[in-house]
Amino acid sequence: MKQFLTAPELAALVGVSQSKAYDFIKIMNSELAEKGFLTVRGKVPAAYVQERFFGLKPEANETR
Repeated sequence: MKQFLTAPELAALVGVSQSKAYDFIKIMNSELAEKGFLTVRGKVPAAYVQERFFGLKPEANETR
């Protein structure tokens, strides 16, 4: 899986329009910035998407 997702990829993953995916990316990047993380405009970490949308957290011993 990719490290970051773009709006078209997020839209396909969760079944929303690209404009809604951009809204989600903006929200998630704001949340990450408040936690002190650096963000990339227009992209969101795939691991954070998994956590926020599906409740999945990466395991500590998971290799990439």
